[in-house]
Formats: sequence, C-alpha cells, structure tokens
Amino acid sequence: MHLMYFTEQPMSAYDAKAGLDYGATALMFPNSNFNSNEGSRLYNEYLEQYIYAEEVGIDGIMLNEHHNAPFCMQARANMFAAMLAAATKRVKIVMLGNPLPLWENPVQLSEELAMIDMVSKGRLVSGFVRGGGQEQLANGVNPAFNRERFQEAHDLIIKTWTQPGPFRWEGTHYQQRVVNPWAVPMQKPHPRIWIPGVISKETIVWAAQNGYPYIALNTPVERTRQIWDMYDKAAAEVGIKGGPEYHGLLKQIHVAETEEKALENARQFMWMQGEFTGLAHPVWSTPAGYGSPENRRAFAEFSTGRSTSPRYRPAIEQQLKDLMVIAGTPKQVIAKIKLLLEETRPGILSFWANDGNVTHQDSMTCIRLLGQEVFPAVREIAKELGLQSPFEANTPVSVRYMNKNQQLAAE
Repeated sequence: MHLMYFTEQPMSAYDAKAGLDYGATALMFPNSNFNSNEGSRLYNEYLEQYIYAEEVGIDGIMLNEHHNAPFCMQARANMFAAMLAAATKRVKIVMLGNPLPLWENPVQLSEELAMIDMVSKGRLVSGFVRGGGQEQLANGVNPAFNRERFQEAHDLIIKTWTQPGPFRWEGTHYQQRVVNPWAVPMQKPHPRIWIPGVISKETIVWAAQNGYPYIALNTPVERTRQIWDMYDKAAAEVGIKGGPEYHGLLKQIHVAETEEKALENARQFMWMQGEFTGLAHPVWSTPAGYGSPENRRAFAEFSTGRSTSPRYRPAIEQQLKDLMVIAGTPKQVIAKIKLLLEETRPGILSFWANDGNVTHQDSMTCIRLLGQEVFPAVREIAKELGLQSPFEANTPVSVRYMNKNQQLAAE
C-alpha cells in the first residue's frame, strides 16, 4: 500500500465570522482578510510538517492547488513540489493535482513538472484535475470548455514528454508552432499519472480508459464502492483488470495522544463550513457549462432551496460514525482504518491529517504518532488484505504504453 500525507494548507488566520457574514469564502471573499505575516508563518509550518512526514516514514506527500479561497493557500502547487523535491530524499511528490484547463501553455507546465522530476531524481507522480468551478471564473477561463481543455492539454503534455521535438501542435484550444522543450522528465516514458475526483462520472471513466489510478477524495464508503465498480467496468473494456492498485482514497484521519484531544482537533475538519470547496456560492462553484447536466441539476435544486447541497456534510458525530472522519488515539484509529480498508480496499491511502485551526504543535504530534504507530500497523493490514499500490504491482504508466509493450512482446 502507498501511504500519503495531506493537508489543504488552510489560511486559517482570518476572522471566520467575516466569511460567514459575507456568505461565501470562495472566489469573491475580499483578500483584504488575508494577513501576509500569518501567511508566511503558515507556509513555513506546512513545509516543516511535510519534511517531518518523510522522516517518520510516509511514502508520499500529496499536494493540490486552489484559487481565491482561504481554505487552501497553494495557488501554485508546483512551487511547493519544487521545494520538496530539493528538501526531501525519499518520498514521492504526488501532485493531485495541476488544473489543466487553467493553463494557457501546457508545454510550460510539462517543463515545470519535468524539472521537479529531475530535481527529485524521479520521485514525481503527476496528477491532473479539471479545477473547481469558481477557479475557472478566477482565472478567466470559459467553464463550458473545461473538459475539452483538460483533454487537449493532457494529450499535448503526454506527447511533449514522449515524442522528441521539434513538432507542431494545432489543436482546438492550444496552438504551438514549435514544441521542443529541453526539460523532459527523468522517468520514462513519463511520470505516473493519478487522477483525483469527487462526483464526476465522466472523469472516473476517462481515468479508467487511460489506465490511470483514480483517487476518491474523502467519499463515503458506499459511494467509494460505486466508484470502484464504475472504474473497473470501464477499465475492463480496455484490457485492465482494475483492483486495489488502481484505487486510491483520501480520508480525513487525525490522531492524538488522547481521544479527547483527537476529537477536539477533528472538529476542525468542519472548518470549511460544510462545503468541500469552502463556503461556496452554488452558481460560482458550478457555473453554466462546467459540469454534466446531472450535476448541474443537483446544484440548481440546492440553490433554489429544493434540496441539500450535493457536497453536504452532516454533523461531526455522524461523520465519525460513518467513517467519513476517523479520529482518536493510535489504537482507536488503527481499528477504524482496518474497517475502512476491509470495506473499500484501496491500494493508495492518503491521510488528510490536519486542517482548520489545528496548531502546528498538534499537527506535528499527529504526524509523529502516524509514523510511530499507525503507518506500520496499516501496512500489515494492507498485506493481509492484499492491497498493493501501483508501485508494488508494477502497473503500466498508461493504457497506451501497456498496449505498446504488449505489441512488442507479441513481435
């Protein structure tokens, strides 16, 4: 099993009441609420936590990116990835991920990721995402072209990594007269690509069709099983068996020396006030054209008061009961993770371990206890259940190279 550490890197040092009074903390919440001195402190604390996670035995550091919202300070995840490439020695640097539709020059992104891969000596896992709805608006990108831009940018990056230049690219959304970057990845044919997501069926199927592991972002147990069924059926159509090595799960898991302290800190997972993307306006989070008609209808019904939010999260007590949040002492957490793994069977497990206003000291304690007690026990449970990661199973980096290797073997 591949174990990762994750935090949203929240900018928690602001008046939460101001966000509640404004009614939204994503996109339009005034940046006058941002304190750069506190931001500097938090950035350095997050960096220290990542480095410590490597010291205690984590396999990977999961990084992501959001814009115009205090729940995530990473406006460019590649910058933290570059710092970690130089500051760490062993951990995988897992980008989950770069929002492809927001890039006007995917070739430049391919170069940045190649640099990270080389500095880290081949430790990059390059995940790609569509980006949240409000981020299309924050970056001046037409939401209606989101999936088209995602697909075309992906194809251009893969070609840039695998086909020697110079060549020309004339696409629908991207035109490059000369594609000939000198910086190409150390890993061949290219770094592994993992795709994270929450509710988009189209993305699940697309990941399976490309042979990319899919990372379910803090989904409920039953929803997670539905995702795996959908993924494995689509994967089977292109000759992939599927299973744990293609299944990943991000889960909110906090551990402390006492149950009382763990539960106190676990309540900070509610800091984003019920929405995965912060306190979000439903029209901004799913602008017209961004999602499928099914998802758009769900958010429209929520905005008119006819249903709860599609991303609604119940009270913390119910989340603890449903294993949406796992918190406690190491012994308690290990027992709950065992149940989670038996029910969902992922080969990749990311620990969303700290969030909200959890102090730096408590975050470091959590990381220490994870390394000393939780990770070793989880690895043993994973072995018993036969939950291999893509690295252990040595899966191909993508369908196109799996098929290429099969053809070579046949010849």
